[in-house]
Amino acid sequence: MLYTLALLIGIVAGLRTMTAPAAVSIAATAGWLPLANSWAAFMGFRFAPYMFGLLAFIEYVTDQLPNTPSRTVPQQFGARIVSGGFCGAAMATVDGSPFGGAVAGVIGAVIGTFGGFEFRKRLAARLGGRDLPVALLEDLVAILLAFWVVSS
Repeated sequence: MLYTLALLIGIVAGLRTMTAPAAVSIAATAGWLPLANSWAAFMGFRFAPYMFGLLAFIEYVTDQLPNTPSRTVPQQFGARIVSGGFCGAAMATVDGSPFGGAVAGVIGAVIGTFGGFEFRKRLAARLGGRDLPVALLEDLVAILLAFWVVSS
């Protein structure tokens, strides 16, 4: 089950890079994800949810800008893979298997990146090229999925 959650948090990272670490830090701070005596203990520090939450908010805003690069360019794709791997490892640390969680998170990030890209492109085309409603829907899906994963 933990690898499934790591895969799902990776999918969140593929959709929105900073939403996954924001959710993991909120879960760690709230005590839902016991990371206190682990390599990822800093995720539970008091300031972590604010920092990652601010970064997630900035990402939501910049995603709406017309000159934002595609999530599939190397820099964007790499950031999503790192975020997914890190968050998957943090989730699986609870069970003592951060490496397996990292692998699951990376796989999830790849799925989320390309799956989200195709979904957004196709749905926007069906809506006559209107990308904003689809982008907002994708934001909502990423947020809801992230919080479902970390609360499970």
